Amino acid sequence: MSASKPKSKKPCCGLCGKIGKVRKTDCCGNWICDDHEKYVPFSYARNSCNRNHDRYTLCGSHYNEGHAGHWKYCDECRKSFKTEMYVWYGTNEYNFEKLENPPTFKPTLCSGCGKVIHLGTEGFSQLGEKFTCGSCSEKEIRKILQRTRRSKLS
Repeated sequence: MSASKPKSKKPCCGLCGKIGKVRKTDCCGNWICDDHEKYVPFSYARNSCNRNHDRYTLCGSHYNEGHAGHWKYCDECRKSFKTEMYVWYGTNEYNFEKLENPPTFKPTLCSGCGKVIHLGTEGFSQLGEKFTCGSCSEKEIRKILQRTRRSKLS
């Protein structure tokens, strides 16, 4: 009877499961794709596990802001975000560990049409406490451009 050779266990990304070019995160020490270069600036793409965890989680924010202790119990993190965004940053698919018992919040409504805006995943504009969905924002920009064109013609 021959002894079986132990299989080598290569680290894989804890978010997407890919094996290969991975590294440990600075914030929490989990294995993640070393793929930050995949992101094209201003594309708003969510194609980099590394960037997504770094930019769209409380874990990444907590580390980047230099807060003390664990992100799940950090009052500074809690006060840094509108409750809806705090919950999204703590529970989205870019987390290795999710926020337990997230606080409840009232949905954000578009000040133009009243539609619910999901701040973590949808486009919107904000001016002070006024939130406008992508569709209403586009309409408002078109109106401004039309007024500008008219005033130039006068």
